[in-house]
Amino acid sequence: MKSKNSEGAPQNGVCSECQTGVLRLQYLTYFTWLNGELITVPNFPAWVCDVCGRRDYDDRAVLWLNTLLAPEAGRRLSPRRRPGVIGADQPQT
Repeated sequence: MKSKNSEGAPQNGVCSECQTGVLRLQYLTYFTWLNGELITVPNFPAWVCDVCGRRDYDDRAVLWLNTLLAPEAGRRLSPRRRPGVIGADQPQT
């Protein structure tokens, strides 16, 4: 994958595969497997070569998607109890 600037765009815009084409931002359907299930994401940003068709997916978008698809996403973290500390819901002895 090419190095990209802070906006996620390839720095020189020339395709690393064919060395001829120009990479242009397009919105495609992204496919990935998660726990044996095919996940599709419409309108996913990718840099596509206008000559050979090589695709470089936008780094920020991939990071965002991985965060959303992480097994821990959306789960409430249970509070950890420290040994020897008495909580308000525990009777004192």
